[in-house]
Amino acid sequence: MSKILKFTQFSLRDLFASTLPTVLLIVGVCLLAYWLVDPAPPRTVRLGTGQENSAYEEFGKKYAAMLAKHGVTVTLVPSAGSGENLHNLRDGKVDIAFVQSGSTNEETADREELTSLGSLFVEPLWLFLREPKDKKPITQLSQLRGMKINFGPKGAGAPRLLHQVLELNGLETGDVQRLSLANTPAVVELLEGRIDGLVFTSAPEAPLIQMLLQTPGIQLFDFTQAEAYARKLPFLTHVTLPQGIVDLGRDIPAREYSLIAPTATLVAREDMHPALIDLFVQGASSIHNGAGWFQQQGQFPSAKYTEIPVDAEAAKFYKNGPPLLQRYMPFWAANFLDRMWVVMLALSALILPLSKIVPPLYVWRIRSRVYKWYGQLRTVEQKVEEAPEGARMQVYEEQLRRLDEIEELVNQISIPLSFADGLYGLRSHIQFVRKRIQFLMAEGAEALPV
Repeated sequence: MSKILKFTQFSLRDLFASTLPTVLLIVGVCLLAYWLVDPAPPRTVRLGTGQENSAYEEFGKKYAAMLAKHGVTVTLVPSAGSGENLHNLRDGKVDIAFVQSGSTNEETADREELTSLGSLFVEPLWLFLREPKDKKPITQLSQLRGMKINFGPKGAGAPRLLHQVLELNGLETGDVQRLSLANTPAVVELLEGRIDGLVFTSAPEAPLIQMLLQTPGIQLFDFTQAEAYARKLPFLTHVTLPQGIVDLGRDIPAREYSLIAPTATLVAREDMHPALIDLFVQGASSIHNGAGWFQQQGQFPSAKYTEIPVDAEAAKFYKNGPPLLQRYMPFWAANFLDRMWVVMLALSALILPLSKIVPPLYVWRIRSRVYKWYGQLRTVEQKVEEAPEGARMQVYEEQLRRLDEIEELVNQISIPLSFADGLYGLRSHIQFVRKRIQFLMAEGAEALPV
């Protein structure tokens, strides 16, 4: 029974061997396309942040933690601020960075092959001053004449912005004693009384901002003309620091303040992989989407408030949300299918013609088990025909034994029932050759003398 089943069953081994070349061809094309059509996104990315204890540094850590969930390592590259981040982007030292609006323009960004991933949050210009000894508050920037003010280090966004603001107030470069300390040392100098004031451009989440807003003897400058500044410098917006927002119980601040604020944007190099752009924009949507001191729920991230053209992938996200596949699949799986859909479409057109090769190959493999024995059978016939006259009987006997061997091996062949006609045909032909040899032997025996 087991032999019958083996004889009649469908030959999976032959089917596998027949389909293997086609499968290997398709897999080979897929692998080639995987590397050539659109390279896989890198597993590491360099993010330009800011100074120690700055909002850029804090948000950079959040992006690193979020992208780590998707297997992407974010290396944080500290800097003096927005200006240095732009230089690092141009020099290829970072792939993406936080940049303050007003730091560049569309023409320059296009020339330097930079693209925006959208604006993230407003970062007001915080001007902190020591309270004057006469307790008379400073209400006009012209009152800063002769004071020691820390503008921030070279490469930060604050020096450039404050310089523009002071120019609007008629203050020349030498009218204010300008220092270029980093944020943390500048705060120490201010608290020790060795400088009169310092300026930040930062989100309120920065630890130094939080501390200075609650430090006695330190006053925040109120930009009462904020709306006029916003009209004069279009990249600025007028924002309000509400009374009590820092600490309602202690009523800090004790009144409302008007501030001027550029926006923080994510700026990337144009050659950054689209999949990484998607990840960063999704991260921005999660990190910056909530309500804050100066923004409403859902106001950020946004394709607005940036002078650098927004990347096409980012603009698509702001319009339609995350890509369809990434809503239901892990990032790397969705990214693979998104990159390979063109190849899969082309392969689907090839599968039909390629599949037509499989049945003939399968048939050939089955029939070849039978056909190869016809060569052996033909060899037997040739030896019979070429047998020398004096040794014919010996050759006939040898070839009969060879036929017995062939028949025994043929009887061990296992092929599907639908191909049995070929096997039975071979066996009948073996019998035909045997009878012919036996006939020749009988004829030769009669010819021998008695």
